[in-house]
Amino acid sequence: MTSYRLACTDCGRSFGPAEVEYLCPDCAGSAPPGHAPRGVLRVDFDRPAAAFPDPAFPDARRWHALLPLASPELLPPLPVGPTPLHRPSRLAEALGLPGLLLKDDTGLPTGSLKDRASSVVVGKARELGRDTLTTASTGNAAVALSAMAASVGLRAVILVPKTSPIAKRTQMLVFGATVVPVEGTYDDAYALSLEATRAFGWYNRSTAYNPYTVDGKKTVAFELWEQLGRRAPDALVVPTGDGVILAAVHKGFSDLRALGLVDRLPRLYAAQAEGSAAIARAFADADDEVPGHVGARTIADSICVSVPAAGRWAVRALRETGGGGLVVTDDEITRAIGLLGRTAGIFAEPAAAAALAGAQHALRDGLVRPDETVAVLITGNGLKDVAAGGRAVTMPEPIAPTLDALRRRVAADAP
Repeated sequence: MTSYRLACTDCGRSFGPAEVEYLCPDCAGSAPPGHAPRGVLRVDFDRPAAAFPDPAFPDARRWHALLPLASPELLPPLPVGPTPLHRPSRLAEALGLPGLLLKDDTGLPTGSLKDRASSVVVGKARELGRDTLTTASTGNAAVALSAMAASVGLRAVILVPKTSPIAKRTQMLVFGATVVPVEGTYDDAYALSLEATRAFGWYNRSTAYNPYTVDGKKTVAFELWEQLGRRAPDALVVPTGDGVILAAVHKGFSDLRALGLVDRLPRLYAAQAEGSAAIARAFADADDEVPGHVGARTIADSICVSVPAAGRWAVRALRETGGGGLVVTDDEITRAIGLLGRTAGIFAEPAAAAALAGAQHALRDGLVRPDETVAVLITGNGLKDVAAGGRAVTMPEPIAPTLDALRRRVAADAP
């Protein structure tokens, strides 16, 4: 492992890994009420001496020189990446965007990008000798934690809002987690997870609160860089709720730049649902404090967040890279689910489809050009929320078991 320190993304103060566990002690709790928190920590590495990536490993362990773990063998055995990078010709033609790329994380062990973060956090818990992990989640992060913990024999205690999709809660229970639905929102579950961490001494995986989640998620940037022939795309559209995936992509490409492996960062765009768009609105208003979106609501549960945990980092990443916010409606998300399925053969959950809807906005508004390489993160599998996916289709009525009836139905449904 390369040596590292933990730096506050607000005040810049630096700590050794043993000095602080979650947030900067000087900045935590200093944000105005209802605003994105301050004091989120960033892992800062010394230049790695080991090979990067390490050709000895076929999976996420190959990035160990830039992972904050004492040994790559601490990672759980479930393979996390690499995932496909698609060049969807039919979808690209339909959109008028020849350089469109889809980074498809739907095939990870539990079907979402959150496996990347949970793998590293479980590895860190093993390094620290902790036996119980907890998190608050709208679903995917908790599912990922449940599976990764199960694979190495650790306990996971999961707090979810009671409105989280039943498919995701079912996954958690199948993986043996203790699942506790909470009356209220994700933010209520998040607050309770912090209380439980302090009271019971559990190791908390909650996004942004645990600084190592970002370094797990950033491996998607490393893979994208490698799959593009060791270069960055011109632009990258990221489905965004709490801002951590966006911060992670920013950190991944920043790490590559620090190593001299890229000379520029891609323009980053945060695709947010209209009913949960705190980061996009703060960016548009040039507001560093990132006021929350009170009463956030959207069909895209994975990006439904009232107060974004990494909101300040995310807004700075948009500014630094020359990107911006893309606000999409639930109807646009629904249409994007169907468009992805019909033209690319990918069933995306609503949050992932929001990124494609955002890319359509970016093209329409001239933020990306047809001649550019534009990557879109497809972060979660549609089977996690079949009810939402069902809005994108019309379920057919049964027919009589006759050839004539079949002929009429097929003719009526012809393109």
